[in-house]
Amino acid sequence: MVQPYKHEPFTDFEQQEHKKAFEDALKQVKEQLGQHHDLLINGERVRTDDTITSTNPANTKQVVGTISKANQDLAEKAVQSASDAFEDWRKWDPRARAEILFRAASKIRRRKHEFSSYLVYEVGKPWKEADADTAEAIDFLEYYGRQMIELKEGKAVESRPGEENRYVYQPIGVTVVIPPWNLALAIMAGTTVAPLVAGNTVVMKPASNSAVIAAKFVEVLEESGLPKGVLNFVPGSGGEVGDYLVDHPKTALISFTGSRDVGLRIMERASVRQAGQNHLKQVIAEMGGKDTVVVDKEADIDTAVDAIVVSAFGFSGQKCSSGSRAVVHEDVYDEVLEKVKAATEKLTVGNASEENVYMGPVVDQGAYDKIMSYMEVGREEGRLVTGGKGDDSKGYFINPTIFADLDPNSRMQQEEIFGPVVCFTKAKDFDEAIEIANNTEYGLTGAVISDNRAHLEKAKYDFHVGNLYFNRNCTGAIVGYQPFGGFKMSGTDSKAGGPDYIALHMQAKTISEKF
Repeated sequence: MVQPYKHEPFTDFEQQEHKKAFEDALKQVKEQLGQHHDLLINGERVRTDDTITSTNPANTKQVVGTISKANQDLAEKAVQSASDAFEDWRKWDPRARAEILFRAASKIRRRKHEFSSYLVYEVGKPWKEADADTAEAIDFLEYYGRQMIELKEGKAVESRPGEENRYVYQPIGVTVVIPPWNLALAIMAGTTVAPLVAGNTVVMKPASNSAVIAAKFVEVLEESGLPKGVLNFVPGSGGEVGDYLVDHPKTALISFTGSRDVGLRIMERASVRQAGQNHLKQVIAEMGGKDTVVVDKEADIDTAVDAIVVSAFGFSGQKCSSGSRAVVHEDVYDEVLEKVKAATEKLTVGNASEENVYMGPVVDQGAYDKIMSYMEVGREEGRLVTGGKGDDSKGYFINPTIFADLDPNSRMQQEEIFGPVVCFTKAKDFDEAIEIANNTEYGLTGAVISDNRAHLEKAKYDFHVGNLYFNRNCTGAIVGYQPFGGFKMSGTDSKAGGPDYIALHMQAKTISEKF
């Protein structure tokens, strides 16, 4: 009997035994760095001369690993392999598919600190952020397995005398999964196993910045009993391999998490019918955010300060849910700003492998250069309160930064920076604060800090985001507790970790028999 779902608990690093265990895992994984990881196509390891090199963003001289790089010929083999494997995999009992996920969850749980250590080294996640990422990956495996078991018999429909009607779900086909690097284990795992447990086969093209973590996860699924060809692992460039997979006539579903521009490009390409294609491609897309913490004049100031700091600077602001905007009522604006400044200047920045580092590096040179370019924009459009500096001599480190007194329509308040920068704007009343919060093209997450019940009720209907939080930060959604996905240009509101997510990877079929 499958036990009721509960999310994976986070590690308490205040306890000496947990701290020691994590330090030991970091040492163990450090000795494994630099290894090579091959492609996986039809159950066979494929090594290529062309490779991707993954380095530690906190220490760019440290190679985390090398990964074979796919080309279009190998991508074609991967799609054909997935297409062939689909004919058998789609007929597996859904519970048997779910049990593979449960076995994988158990394996990752036993190796939790090992996977978290890879997150530390490959994408620069501090201990707590890495631990939460691994816990979320476990949650996706456990939750989606249970969701598929619930859906295996379909949904109830009515039958009339002399007939029997059934409403069942069936898998769609070959799914192309293109996950991001920021939740390098969690989102990659969730977007991979959701189509798999639904009976689809997968061609997964991981982010180059986190391909080693993806390779380690693929190994776990293999060890857990996944048949050959059901999952194919093909790291490669977006322009060569990504476009080829999206365009392929046998691709039935594309699951993408990343930037707005890439997401829109995928949706556009997926809408084109290719030669030999006899179906409409479906797209699940999560495409970023420009998320706002609204602070009312009737707010607990300490709660507001904590919400802003955690939302803005967790994982160096490299979350689509990061609260990069603070819209504060004019009556408490100066007080909130000053206290956020004081709290921000206490944050530690350094190598994520070290204990008690709050912020590690940003992920790579491109991210560093982009974020630093916004420092000049911020100085032109507003007032630099603290931060604004970076150092890329050894790794990609940027100080947590606050800009104040920004126009709601300024670039700083409209464009997704994806770094440790929070921008303050003053509102004359609560209505204006919500109006400002809604004035971006995104609609992913938001938070309202207020003790005014009427204002919270208003925000329920008027603050147009997919994930709305009251009197807390706007990041850290828990699988099965706070299904995650946004409105507007933030994506298709697919609500990962929610009760209807698995159904998005299937087709509903009505079967009616007359007696």
